Amino acid sequence: MLIIRSVRKTLAAALTFAALSAHAQIPGATIDVQHYNFALQLSDNDNTINGQATVAVKFIKDAASFSLDLVKKNSSGKGMLVSAVTENGKQLRFVQDSDTIKIYTDARLNSIHNYTINYAGIPADGLIISTNNYGHRTFFGDNWPNRAHNWLPCVDAPADKASVDFVVTAPDHYQVISNGLKIKEQALPGNLKLTHWHEATVLPTKVMVIGVAQFAIDHPGDVNKIPVYTYVFPENKEAGFKSYAIAKDILPFFIERVGPFSYEKLANIQSKTIFGGMENASAIFYFEGSVTSPDIESLMAHEIAHQWFGDGASEKNFGHLWLSEGFATYMTNLYLENRYGADTLKKRLILDREKVLGFEKRRLTPVVDTAVNGHYMQLLNANSYEKGNWVLHMLRRKLGDELFWKGVRAYYAKYKGSNANTDDLRLIMEQTSGQDLKQFFTQWLRTAGHPSLDIAWNYDAEKGIIDFIVDQKQQTLFNFPLEYTIDGEKHTSVIKDRFNHFQIPAKAAPATVVIDADVNLLADYEIKTYIDLMLRNKVK
Repeated sequence: MLIIRSVRKTLAAALTFAALSAHAQIPGATIDVQHYNFALQLSDNDNTINGQATVAVKFIKDAASFSLDLVKKNSSGKGMLVSAVTENGKQLRFVQDSDTIKIYTDARLNSIHNYTINYAGIPADGLIISTNNYGHRTFFGDNWPNRAHNWLPCVDAPADKASVDFVVTAPDHYQVISNGLKIKEQALPGNLKLTHWHEATVLPTKVMVIGVAQFAIDHPGDVNKIPVYTYVFPENKEAGFKSYAIAKDILPFFIERVGPFSYEKLANIQSKTIFGGMENASAIFYFEGSVTSPDIESLMAHEIAHQWFGDGASEKNFGHLWLSEGFATYMTNLYLENRYGADTLKKRLILDREKVLGFEKRRLTPVVDTAVNGHYMQLLNANSYEKGNWVLHMLRRKLGDELFWKGVRAYYAKYKGSNANTDDLRLIMEQTSGQDLKQFFTQWLRTAGHPSLDIAWNYDAEKGIIDFIVDQKQQTLFNFPLEYTIDGEKHTSVIKDRFNHFQIPAKAAPATVVIDADVNLLADYEIKTYIDLMLRNKVK
């Protein structure tokens, strides 16, 4: 993300798959959701939605009750009110509080149950019912990070992934887009229409959505038999069809580098998301102005990269958000490097580094930020995006391109359809490269800050050497390779101490010394006079 068949047959198929699904990864969880079927009725008369959710649940412990997340109707009149919960037509006792619905049942370990929840209300958030720039009414799901339970009864956490159906009844002047394949569209009495979308690939709730609006729809092409679609507001048809068509050129890069695309289509959709882009699986939402944005290619590359990182391989919890946003940011940079050359990557990395250093002046925290509890929007920061991106860049330079891409492919192959944390990625990269990467991951991802350096050098003609001094000024020491060029010749020295002193043989005084010419280090530095650093460190 960036800031700026019949229902019965489908559900039966989902349950067949459910029997093979792994347990949920939420610590202490009682259930692992296997499949959601959300039947929703939308109206132009008011903002009330009527819902019937059928949730297939696998119990991972014996239980007399379990809970689903759902925001209850509050004093302002917004929220969802549950009218009934049933299993196989039998009424069950339930209690609804402000954020959850507790359902009383009798379930045993590894048993699978199907619960139907009838509810209605005006969404407080999550489903944005609004008008677009042309005054036309629209409905767009906007779930990230855990806003889905404002309109859907669910386990609203990234670790519990499930397949999903959306069966939407709405006025027939709307088109409905959602995750997966459209398996039914049926005219109903009263100028209504039923549209049924089915997504067989398991997803976290953060990327389960619907978009309901008047759309102009285009099919700019297929990639490896995957249809690529464009959905834009009719008023933006000409500009939107042209700008969004770049998606079919972006998609092959990630398929070739990372692995197969997990979904049966890719739709790119002009929307009312609060973000610049939102990576909903196979149905990406972009902000309204994106159709004429000069940055549409990089925005689409970022959101398409998320289909692998964040949607396919998801973080276990939001403290490891960089596995989604850092990857999407760096994969965008790599796509642009591949398309436009190495200088493009360097320029973007320089800008990304400036964002990281600026953010750290305001808030000093590690990339893996376990201190954030509940207020996940604050994780949409330069640590998760640009610093995570920089860590991957430095890892690529450390391992080399061949091992880096081999590790990325192995990581995605293992965690596709599942969840990972930072150590899971580290272990995959260690197994792939044969290197111990614990120190690297610890200092760049679990330690706040970055190297801040004072650098000086002096040519000693008598000894025929260039004498270098590099001081680390930050509180916690880092261990890293410092690259520099002397009159165009590349050199690398390992910096690990507070005071680092080394010599380079030279026949003459250097005309030029350039630090980090290839933009491979997340650091800031100042060039100091040699005598000042000698005096500071009392070098004789």
